[in-house]
Amino acid sequence: MKYEVLGPLRITAGSTVLTVNAPKMATLLVALVVRANTVVSKEALITEIWEGTPPRRAAAALHVYVSQLRKLLAMGAPDASPIVTERPGYMLVAGPEDTDWGQLEKLTRQARAARDRGDLEDSAHAFAQAVGLWRGPLPCPRQNGPLIGDFAAWVKTHRLHCLEDYVEVSLELGRHRSLIGLLSTLVSEHPFHEVFYGQLMRALDASERRAEALRVYEQAATTLSRELGLGPGRQLRQVHRAILSGGSAPAPRLHDVAAPGRA
Repeated sequence: MKYEVLGPLRITAGSTVLTVNAPKMATLLVALVVRANTVVSKEALITEIWEGTPPRRAAAALHVYVSQLRKLLAMGAPDASPIVTERPGYMLVAGPEDTDWGQLEKLTRQARAARDRGDLEDSAHAFAQAVGLWRGPLPCPRQNGPLIGDFAAWVKTHRLHCLEDYVEVSLELGRHRSLIGLLSTLVSEHPFHEVFYGQLMRALDASERRAEALRVYEQAATTLSRELGLGPGRQLRQVHRAILSGGSAPAPRLHDVAAPGRA
C-alpha cells in the first residue's frame, strides 16, 4: 500500500487506486499518514477533522470514519488493517517505502551523504528524485489543524531547501547553463527568496553573462525594497561583490529538515 500526500491524496495497492471522496475521511487519513507509525490521539484527530468546533458526538463519528477507512484500505491490505487502535487513539502502520514523504526524507539523506563523500553525480540525481515527488497542492483544503498545518509548513520549507540543494550541487558539477531556465522560474515564483537570486546570478556569471547577472541583483534589490522595505541580505551582497571583482561567491550550506514530530 502506497500513500502519497505531496500533492492530491493518492492511495495505491499495486495497480488499484483507492479513492477517499468524503472530505472529513480524507482529512483523517492524511493526518494518520503524516504521522505514520506514531499513535495519534482521538482528541488530536477530532481537532484536525473539525478544526476546533467538534459536534457533540465527535468521538462516535470519528469511530465511524475509522471503520470506513479500514474497509476501504482492506481492498489493498486484506490480511491486516494498516490502521490499528492503540491508546489513546489510532496509528497507521506503514513501511519505510510506503509514504512519499518517507521517501522524500530518505532521498534527501542519500543526497546529502553523497555530497559529503564527494559523489556529486549521485547527490544531484537523488535531489532531483526528491524534488520530483511533489505533484501539486497538498491533499486537503482543510489545513488549519495542527497536524496537517505543521506538515504543510514543513513541505513548503523542505521543497525550497531541496530545490536550493539540487541547484547548488548542479552548480558544483558545472551545469550552469542548464540551470538558468529553472532558476529564472524559481525567482519568478519566489520573488522574496534571495538564495535563488544568488544562484541565478552565479549561473549567469559562470555562463559569461555577467551583465545579466548584475541585472538580476538590481531586480532583487528593487523587489525587496518596493515590497518589503528591505535591502539585499549579506549573502546576496557577497555574490554581487564577487561578480564585480571577478572572485568566487560563497555557496549556501545544505539543509537538514526533518518532518514534524520526527526531529
